[in-house]
Amino acid sequence: MPSRSDDPVAAALERAATLIEQDIRAVSAANPVVLIDGRSGAGKSSLATRVAQQWPLAGRVQVIALDSLYPGWDGLDAGVAHVLDGVLRPHGRGYLGTWNRWDWERGAEAESHAVDPALGVIIEGSGVLTPATAALADVRVWVDAADPVRKARALARDGETYRPHWDRWAAQELRHVKRDAPRAHATRIIEIP
Repeated sequence: MPSRSDDPVAAALERAATLIEQDIRAVSAANPVVLIDGRSGAGKSSLATRVAQQWPLAGRVQVIALDSLYPGWDGLDAGVAHVLDGVLRPHGRGYLGTWNRWDWERGAEAESHAVDPALGVIIEGSGVLTPATAALADVRVWVDAADPVRKARALARDGETYRPHWDRWAAQELRHVKRDAPRAHATRIIEIP
């Protein structure tokens, strides 16, 4: 097994997490909002995990993965709308936010989760960086990787569960990229090999 220093993906994620940690410190807020967007397989979840582990502020950070709340394979836009209205807007006003987990097996909403406005929050997922969400976030990250690499990573991670849905999900991501220009709203762009 290669060491982290021999793994270019792990090394890129480590460097990125360190840069984002510096961005969070520079915000000088007790409860910053960090958005991490990118297409499937780019490295968003791995990066969010590293940023949470290195969280530089007092108190815990709340991590929300949009994969936990997209309402099914056609739900990219609906998931982002839910996090905008249920989490980002209340958090920005100092109110308790909520989101409901999507039960992929049942195809229905499940339990509700509260989001404390006094604590920082990391929200990661395809589609999360839009003009509306960017206005409510302190650190905005776009994670990019080459298309073949992304697809290979995503299918290695999720296997046969994801394979039949790859094209329809990719079409929603592409629509988001064209419509919302997430890269243009990013305060930090991360390239993952």
